[in-house]
Amino acid sequence: MKILLLGKNGQVGWELQRSLAPLGELVTLSHDSKELCGDFTDLEGLARTVRAVAPDVIVNAAAHTAVDKAESEAELARTINALAPGMLAEEAKRANAWLIHYSTDYVFDGSGEKPRLEGDVTAPLNVYGTTKLEGEQLIQQSGCRHLIFRTSWVYGARGGNFAKTMLRLARERDSLSVINDQIGAPTGADLLADVTAHAIRTAQQRPEVSGLYHLVAGGETSWHGYASFVIDFARLAGVPLKVALGAIQPVPTSAFPTPAKRPHNSRMDTTKLQRTFDLNLPAWQVGVTRMLSEVLEKF
Repeated sequence: MKILLLGKNGQVGWELQRSLAPLGELVTLSHDSKELCGDFTDLEGLARTVRAVAPDVIVNAAAHTAVDKAESEAELARTINALAPGMLAEEAKRANAWLIHYSTDYVFDGSGEKPRLEGDVTAPLNVYGTTKLEGEQLIQQSGCRHLIFRTSWVYGARGGNFAKTMLRLARERDSLSVINDQIGAPTGADLLADVTAHAIRTAQQRPEVSGLYHLVAGGETSWHGYASFVIDFARLAGVPLKVALGAIQPVPTSAFPTPAKRPHNSRMDTTKLQRTFDLNLPAWQVGVTRMLSEVLEKF
């Protein structure tokens, strides 16, 4: 099996390099790759790349993920998040290849408190969510064999993440204010990568699994709960912190105005994924603990 991985240097792409390597020949590209085009603003170049590589599976880990910035550069976000995946889908259809793609809970409006199902009505609140939804639709309309994984609150040990920011602030400040009315599940890039590799193996044997799935870690928390877990873990690990016990204040989303609106409810039901691929998705605390254990070694 030959796999083309696009967006190799992002948080998910980095982990995919590890998880996909045992499956077969792996060709990995970033936006600035030289010999082959991995630039999602160059649609014709991407098409030529797919034809040159002739993969059995295309894994798209590239995206415009700067949610607030997308509000002021909507066309760029649309090219990267919608038009490029749509073009990859057309090339996958032509080559009879699978396309693996990652989407987001931001395709929903974040209302209510129930976990979203794959078939629930979409209504994105911002440009990022709108472009990601269009990307999903273009892939589905192409008729190619595909796996679309909607996820949320993604983090990785490599690069910046929310936990690292909270640890840094906890060492600098006496108190912190963290949003407590957005609810979701912190989901590790390593979990996404491992599930992807498993799903690809399954898809090779059972093409009927083609479709859209929700993929997040188990359980739920707020950003405030996430921050408290991170800081408590660091304190127990002996990391010197300035922030006092009980000095992490819960505040509403309105306390931190941003150009892009965020959904309050990022809960997603993963029953379909777990049943289809015979998987168990661990509680979010499991992955965050593992990430923190690695991060704190260098802190």
